[in-house]
Amino acid sequence: MKNKIIMLIEDDVMLLSSNRLLLESSDYDVIAAETLAAAWELLDKVSPDLIVLDIVLPDGNGLDFLRELRCASEIPVLLLTTLNTDKDMVKGLEAGGDDYLAKPFSVDVFLTRVRAMLRRASRVPEMLTVGELSLSIPAGQAFLNGNDLLLPQKEFALLLLFAQHENRILTAEYLYEKIWGRSMNDDAGAIRYQISRLRKKLAGSGYTIAAEYGGGYRFEKV
Repeated sequence: MKNKIIMLIEDDVMLLSSNRLLLESSDYDVIAAETLAAAWELLDKVSPDLIVLDIVLPDGNGLDFLRELRCASEIPVLLLTTLNTDKDMVKGLEAGGDDYLAKPFSVDVFLTRVRAMLRRASRVPEMLTVGELSLSIPAGQAFLNGNDLLLPQKEFALLLLFAQHENRILTAEYLYEKIWGRSMNDDAGAIRYQISRLRKKLAGSGYTIAAEYGGGYRFEKV
């Protein structure tokens, strides 16, 4: 079975090294970045199963990075930081963090949090209900008020992505890469065509797909 990939974003070189060794000794594959710029470059090449993110970094605030990440991805994020007040924790979780661990921390607690987050992320529900829509994930079928919408494979995959990211802006590039499995390049028309078809089929569901300035889309209530 393929090892889980964990991305460490940390500017403390000693801590970065020790956390890498700790995770690798637990059979995880680790990629690491000491800056946010380096992290974005890595994310263009690899999709990790979990990100361990420091907040105070030399080229910016980790929470800004997290908010931008959440516009396009649901990768679980464990915030690992010296900022340890309740207010700091609330800010981190509201920005999109899935868990929060203050430095210094117990190695056992750190590994337990990592395992728990990966376990939760791997659980895929069989049914997802949004408004009047019901999506049977194993069957690849979507129902509106009990009636099968008879969605082709790509349209179902697109609807599922939107339903899992309700009210979040998803870029055309992100959608294309998830649905087609490759970079969009100059094929933006394919996404517009699929969304146009899907939007019509959502009539009466209580939801629509709104186009956002800058090439993004948002699944939201009408």
